[in-house]
Amino acid sequence: MAEAYIVDALRTPTGRRKGSLADVHAADMGAHVIKSITDRNGIPLEDYDDVIFGCVDTVGPLAGNIGRTCWLTAGGPLSVPGVTIDRQCGSSQQAVHFAAQAVMSGTQDVIIAGGVQTMTQVPIGSSMMAARELGHKDPFSGSKGWVERFGNEPVNQFYGADKMVKKWNLQREDMEKFALESHRRGIQAIKEGRFDKEIVPLNGLSMDETTRETSLEKMAELDVLAEGSALTAAVASQTCDGASAVLVVSEAALKKYKLTPRARIVHMEVMGDDPIYMLTAPIPATARAMQRSGMSLDDIDLVEINEAFAPVPMSWLIETGYPHEKTNVNGGAIALGHPLGATGTKLMTTLLHELERTGGRYGLQTMCEGGGVANVTIIENLSV
Repeated sequence: MAEAYIVDALRTPTGRRKGSLADVHAADMGAHVIKSITDRNGIPLEDYDDVIFGCVDTVGPLAGNIGRTCWLTAGGPLSVPGVTIDRQCGSSQQAVHFAAQAVMSGTQDVIIAGGVQTMTQVPIGSSMMAARELGHKDPFSGSKGWVERFGNEPVNQFYGADKMVKKWNLQREDMEKFALESHRRGIQAIKEGRFDKEIVPLNGLSMDETTRETSLEKMAELDVLAEGSALTAAVASQTCDGASAVLVVSEAALKKYKLTPRARIVHMEVMGDDPIYMLTAPIPATARAMQRSGMSLDDIDLVEINEAFAPVPMSWLIETGYPHEKTNVNGGAIALGHPLGATGTKLMTTLLHELERTGGRYGLQTMCEGGGVANVTIIENLSV
């Protein structure tokens, strides 16, 4: 089977909600990473086959096929198409999968896969809020068939995270210790310049502005998100603004444009799990990725798993036995933010650069997604 290669991967800094990127239009934000990638790789713009962008809550400035809009805003030729996909939090990771599958099928050779999210301008859940304003019920309780199968339990990430806390018997203090470590790692990574090569400054912001100097004592003072819950804002991912992109090409493109591949996409997996728990799918998806790829977690040098809530990576670590020391080594979404549709390629960008920095060979990325779904991607660092 043909191979798919990663030639480049870049991201904007993550701007905190109402922070430095709050007023940047999504089209300009996405265009910024697209233009940064196209400018430095020398492929004629008319030779790009597609632009696949992830985005969630595609209303307001995110509406109207934002993937296509970002390409055109970047000055790309009218002849190059673009598409926007929504696999919830895994949207841009799925964009990479679609790009790689197109390359591996032999139907396309040069694709930009990425994502953009302006959560200051379009808060999480905006599409559902807009539907309610039009008089529609939510997409779950309004369905007779859904209620017959799953009942009337809430379908949201907060409820699912709470169920995970109970299932894995996670304690508030332990989750807060995990969150504190995420901030510590993120702050250390910034101080050591680990993100410098992967970030393209935007609107005067040159580095992630979401990390916090905090403490367990400060976290303990926060109110829980709901009565009877152990979750607080301290153990949840931060809403933020950002964009990211990965350049995926075929072997033929490598030769034609004299490109140097930085990574090979080894395996791609997507799998569903209980939609009420919602956030647990990374666990079975990882197990199936190991089985189908013929690899074991012992082969994996680094893991990036999205910290939607602390229970997600904590339960994954418990079930897999993988060492925390090799997981989210530069901090995760609790410290660095979770720009929804942009997070997939944001994490992949960080994973690639960290493999190159440390000399690791294989990296695994996974994340929970709305509806009880998870993507898993395994990449091989080709610089070792």
